[in-house]
Amino acid sequence: MKLRPIHFIGIGILVVGIIAVIVLQVTGLGRNDGTSNGNLTEVTGVVGSEKKAFFEDPAVQEVFAEHGYEVNVTTSGSWHMASLDGLTENDFAFPASEIAAEHIESTHPDAVLSTHKPFFSPLAIATFEPVMELLEQNGAATQDANGAWQVDMAAYLDLVESDTRWNQLEGADDLYNSPRSVMITSTDIRTSNSAGMYLALAAYVLNGESVLTSQSQAAPYLGTLTQLFVAQGYAGASSAAPFEDYLSQGIGAVPMVFVYEGQFLEEQVRDGSRIQDGMVLAYPSPTIFSVHTGVTFSDAGQDVMQLLETDPELASLLAAHGFRPTGQNSNAFADFTEQEQISEQYPSTSAFVNLAQEPSYEMLDYLLTEIGSAYDVSGAPPATPETDSPEQDSSGQDESP
Repeated sequence: MKLRPIHFIGIGILVVGIIAVIVLQVTGLGRNDGTSNGNLTEVTGVVGSEKKAFFEDPAVQEVFAEHGYEVNVTTSGSWHMASLDGLTENDFAFPASEIAAEHIESTHPDAVLSTHKPFFSPLAIATFEPVMELLEQNGAATQDANGAWQVDMAAYLDLVESDTRWNQLEGADDLYNSPRSVMITSTDIRTSNSAGMYLALAAYVLNGESVLTSQSQAAPYLGTLTQLFVAQGYAGASSAAPFEDYLSQGIGAVPMVFVYEGQFLEEQVRDGSRIQDGMVLAYPSPTIFSVHTGVTFSDAGQDVMQLLETDPELASLLAAHGFRPTGQNSNAFADFTEQEQISEQYPSTSAFVNLAQEPSYEMLDYLLTEIGSAYDVSGAPPATPETDSPEQDSSGQDESP
């Protein structure tokens, strides 16, 4: 067949098309895969560092990239986030509690577009089976039909107030015969959000399971609340520190440590987990939720928060990192624990019916200030609030407030 000019035009178009496909395959142009060639919109945020591992997870970054975003975060203490220089130059701030988010809103009212609560973390107690059995014998703990443990916080606080030693409890000889005071290890109250949540919980219980609303109402409880923290001696600035001691030093050094539920879960499902037989997760009764609350300063920040609220892939990844998604993907956590065959150890969200309420920012700040001054009198070293920059090593875990 004799080729005519139109045939040459067609062949030329076909060749150009083939070359274009090859170029796209080789260079990656046009792909939204999170690389520098992806033409992604960069979104920056300041987060409590308990969430840093989630945002830096390659699987999480890939999902954001599929939606056109490259999300980069730095960390700051939740409690001090509102006063961070240049905070509102970011697209969002993401502290670990509602109180801290409300403080950001009130400090920067003209910059805030919206707030979001895409997930939460129950506070829990990493402990050991013999410790729980001993507390159970002495009326301070119970175990449900699935084997999950609860610590009666009112009974526990009575033991703290009377400076009870473990070896003074009935049955200690056979279970945990330690001369140390009955005490939950926590982080430094001056720098840690999880310690702040522990304080809010204890204040609520001491006040007859009612929220403290005034300084005069709080006055009778300041002694016990101060003892909970100052009597611990040295306390780490981040929740990673005492949990690491729990994992590495065992029952002799850290019989009970206040943690985020997700810390225990993440370690439990990790390859090479250090969770050993006899290590258990207990829940305080009442318990308290750390509601991670995002505060947005731009449209892009709002988009990222809405993805966290709605995207099913992100919900599954949140569950894998130990967070409980809310809203339309609230079943993701239960699905994950069932998949990992550990669902009996982690109560459903609906099972938490006795929840402590947090006081106002002003009330909690007053308590923190009063207890912080007791640290100064005790000769404790100065608090070291968390700071971070994009270059900081991502292994530095701190969720200080």
